[in-house]
Amino acid sequence: MEILGVLKIFLIFTIFFLIGDPFFSLSSSLPERLAKSAAAHRNFTAISEFRVLNRKHFNDCPDVNPHLQMTTSSIAKLSDDGYITVNVTGVLHPSTDEWVAMISPSHATVTACLEKYILYLETGDLSRLPLLCHYPVKAQRLRSDPDYLSCKKKECSKKVNGKCALRTCGASLSFHVINIRTDIEFVLFAGGFVTPCILRRSQPLTFANPNQPLYGHISSTDSTAKSMRVTWVSGSQRPQQVQYGNGKSATSLVSTFSQTDMCNSSHLQSPAKDFGWHDPGYIHSAVMTGLNPSTKYTYRYGSDPSGWSNWTTFKTPPAAGSDELKFLAFGDMGKAPRDGSTEHYIQPGSLSVIEAMANELSSGGVDSIYHIGDISYATGFLVEWDFFLHQINPVASKVSYMTAIGNHERDFQDSGSVYSTPDSGGECGVPYETYFPMPAAAKDKPWYSIEQGSVHFTIISTEHNWTWKSEQYEWMKKDMASVDRSRTPWLIFMGHRPMYSSNDGNFILPTVDYKFATVVEPLLQANKVDLVLVGHVHNYERTCAVYRQQCKSMPKKDGNGIDTYDNTKFSAPVHAVIGMAGFSLDKVSIMGNPWSLVRISKFGYTRVHATKKELKVEYVNSNTRKVEDSFRIIKS
Repeated sequence: MEILGVLKIFLIFTIFFLIGDPFFSLSSSLPERLAKSAAAHRNFTAISEFRVLNRKHFNDCPDVNPHLQMTTSSIAKLSDDGYITVNVTGVLHPSTDEWVAMISPSHATVTACLEKYILYLETGDLSRLPLLCHYPVKAQRLRSDPDYLSCKKKECSKKVNGKCALRTCGASLSFHVINIRTDIEFVLFAGGFVTPCILRRSQPLTFANPNQPLYGHISSTDSTAKSMRVTWVSGSQRPQQVQYGNGKSATSLVSTFSQTDMCNSSHLQSPAKDFGWHDPGYIHSAVMTGLNPSTKYTYRYGSDPSGWSNWTTFKTPPAAGSDELKFLAFGDMGKAPRDGSTEHYIQPGSLSVIEAMANELSSGGVDSIYHIGDISYATGFLVEWDFFLHQINPVASKVSYMTAIGNHERDFQDSGSVYSTPDSGGECGVPYETYFPMPAAAKDKPWYSIEQGSVHFTIISTEHNWTWKSEQYEWMKKDMASVDRSRTPWLIFMGHRPMYSSNDGNFILPTVDYKFATVVEPLLQANKVDLVLVGHVHNYERTCAVYRQQCKSMPKKDGNGIDTYDNTKFSAPVHAVIGMAGFSLDKVSIMGNPWSLVRISKFGYTRVHATKKELKVEYVNSNTRKVEDSFRIIKS
């Protein structure tokens, strides 16, 4: 973050405390019933309906144009996945200031809330976007239509004596819409993104089946590969089922979360509790049992009243102790719109990464996937979890999709995180753990281990207490010491934040927490960890076999020219930063550290092939599908 940006945040905080709480300044304009309850509903948590979530009057533009109209291509019920065309006609003078927002639910307050800017900064995104009482799902400027400003789409809006007396301009915008359960509407604004006012609103559009079971993904429950968990989202609270194999079924456990579960700091209300909130529906989870390792099955989920998903073919991973495992790994992916929209947080490389991995899965060469932190980047704008789950469905529904928690899922002030930055926007791990139930010890203790094939994975939370003698430290120590290396010869350690990176960050937010490295790195060395995979830095970087900033050994070229680390006599772990799966890339340092061997700033993911004698790791460029770095770790 630049110094000017830091000073700007400090100034905004100062203004906020000088002017006091804007919520109470609005109470005099409320209906008496709401005004009397204002104090009781200070955190907007006891009222469930969105129409009273933010108590401000609508601000309409002074409208002197009777010809202006906005229509949508759909007036029927919306499908679960499709595109809606929004047509704006009758514009007298096209400008760059008009834009259309997609709002959900349709009755949410959408007036300008510039005093909320400080809450928006808490997400870590400093972009200049719409700042509204209820944040739009997505937005597009009319100028996105290349014919708008030049007025190529002219039509006659007024005739006199049979001749056209007034020609007006128009624009057409295409919005990708998925089933988010609550109805939507489109709102036409003038005034740009800074001082928006409302020109027109569409009629509410409702989904054909708000209870439809959607966005299923699977994960491993243990190391036997004989059971797999299916997790999906529905608008219905009633238990549903997963049907699989030859007539087997399992009933779902149902969970959800509310605004009361989101975090606040002691001074400021978080976006997750306020204008970023969206009802998540109900999250269903069921376990398929009686499976065989490395075997294909079909499944579907849902119920007769709510509907059923399509049948999907998935593959169980190899069981612990078997010879071979092929998995993909990456961090910091997030999501990106499939239309021309602006969203509150966009990770531009995520679509190419998903498409490349989906292509790889289609060939049958992938057993599992590991996503190590910074999952959706919803950061308090809850509807974006739906878009992320929709995006990963082509891969996460077919192989075991395992995750680790990152700063953008957990961190917030006064929340118990190791780091007090407001990166989760008030989510504090609640949506993440609900959508991605891993085989962890307990709620808000998202560390776990699992074995697949010849690999033991130790997966930690860099955002929870890892200091000496802490619960997580003692767990790490015990877990890694208990690995049977004759059964799973490879020990891979995963967590979100790195111990090594040539990207220094800045004085306020350094990339590497050297306290973390000081505490945890000796455990890796003592337990002979072969490979450390981390994210957080948005590029790719590979080290020598390193310990305490010193190269303990260097790789040698094999007959094919591939760097090969011989761990027959262990020297130190190899570290790889793999946070290049979607978020805007970080530049690589030209002057790398002595322990840094390869640095690449391109979108992609890692492909790992493990046998009992070799770990082969390849960094795949998701745009070209070419391998841009590869290395081996061998044991005789």
